[in-house]
Amino acid sequence: MNKTMNVPLLDLKAQYARIKKDIAPVVEEVLESQVFILGPKVEELERNIAAYCQAGFGVGVSSGTDALLVSLMALGVKLGDEVITTPFTFFATAGTISRLKARPVFADIDPVTFNLDPAKVEAAITPKTRCILPVHLFGQCADMDPILEVARQRGIPVLEDAAQSIGAQYKGRRAGAMAELGAFSFFPSKNLGGFGDGGLVVTNDPALAETIKALRMHGEHARYYHRSVGGNFRLDAFQAAVLNVKLRHLDQWSTARRANAAYYDRRFRESGLTDRGLVRTPAAAYKDSGDLHFHIYNQYTLRVKDRDRMMPHLKAHGVGAAIYYPLPLHLQECFADLGYKPGDFPESERAASEAVSIPIYPELTDEQKDYVVETIKSFYA
Repeated sequence: MNKTMNVPLLDLKAQYARIKKDIAPVVEEVLESQVFILGPKVEELERNIAAYCQAGFGVGVSSGTDALLVSLMALGVKLGDEVITTPFTFFATAGTISRLKARPVFADIDPVTFNLDPAKVEAAITPKTRCILPVHLFGQCADMDPILEVARQRGIPVLEDAAQSIGAQYKGRRAGAMAELGAFSFFPSKNLGGFGDGGLVVTNDPALAETIKALRMHGEHARYYHRSVGGNFRLDAFQAAVLNVKLRHLDQWSTARRANAAYYDRRFRESGLTDRGLVRTPAAAYKDSGDLHFHIYNQYTLRVKDRDRMMPHLKAHGVGAAIYYPLPLHLQECFADLGYKPGDFPESERAASEAVSIPIYPELTDEQKDYVVETIKSFYA
């Protein structure tokens, strides 16, 4: 490599430059209306996201974490219950379970997709299991059919953590709308990101939708009348206004991310790194489904040899990269009382030691992508 290039992990300024003229008018509308919490902009977003996800109802909430929390509350998860989920995910997935005094029960992941292994899910079910919580990690859906089938047989509701996967498809069905509930995050770095925190829950069950609407307002079913104890989980109108604009671009952005992923796949093959077993590119599963299934690459996550030594090399050469996630949840200090130990979930632990995500945002140029590949290749030279 002859020169150092700066390739950030994510470039939100480049995205904003392209849509700035569309954002300003809707923000001005909110200012003029002086309706800042819930209101028409939020209702519009709820309808739009529900339709986009092929769901009947959408309920806007204050963050992706609160989308998970309020969904678990709506399902009645409480002290003594167990919720099965993955140890290889963002902390909020299990953290929200613990906040309700329930027990996270972990099951290992599929080594190809990083998502829950359905066979491991079935083995983890006990009489205390109150919910199954698969995560569609990095933008690819978990293998939902066997998970939904075992849940149906046992009468256990399923909550999809779709925080990283809006628009992803599994056998023709959209992430978040396959189970009882689906939780989304609009954190700014997401494929559909706001200008602050925000989240949304989708469902096809009108009763669950109404329950979540009440819970986001402290359990209020009529003004100052409360049938349950909820929380302040309301989405603000600024975020909804921005997200309504961005949603119009989402499919185009997802297509660009898939094109960037295909470019990377080819360039890593050409580099010889994959043949030598030094780099493994992310697998888009269920290829027999064709266009019915697709990954939306919220992250493009490699498995690499000597990952921890590689990170300073990438930084020194101006390549943005991130480790999602360096320590699986079953080994986190705050979950020590669950009794898990190293070796309990070997695939999750292996992924935590090998995974590194590299830039995949839509505005990347071919020159930037080539530079990222050449920088990784130079590490192994």
